[in-house]
Amino acid sequence: MAPTVRPTVAQPLSPHLQIYRWTWTMAMSVFHRITGTALYGGTFLVAVWLVALASGPRAYDAVAWFFGSWIGRLILFAYTWVLMHHMLGGIRHFIWDAGYGFDRDRRLGLARATLIGSVVLTVVIWALALLLVR
Repeated sequence: MAPTVRPTVAQPLSPHLQIYRWTWTMAMSVFHRITGTALYGGTFLVAVWLVALASGPRAYDAVAWFFGSWIGRLILFAYTWVLMHHMLGGIRHFIWDAGYGFDRDRRLGLARATLIGSVVLTVVIWALALLLVR
């Protein structure tokens, strides 16, 4: 018996991002993935700091100089924001996993709170750190 040949039919394509209107929850989902990836870089910096700390004063002084420079502080500030944003995004997902916050207003509120909360927490952490160091 010969196999049957089916005529070629154009298959529908998946919708692309250009079709969708960006929403807060969509943007926060993308940011959650980006911050999760960026945490690898920040964790590498923490590992560099720990290795320098264990290697002695000369290595530590070099790393401390870098982290104390304006570019080092900018990187640390960004890492703090990445960490806070990813943490709050994880809490948002935990709330959803518990079965809450799925109505439109709560989804939007949680998404906005993730972004605003991460900025506020980052500024508060750095303000406290700068006040306590002096």
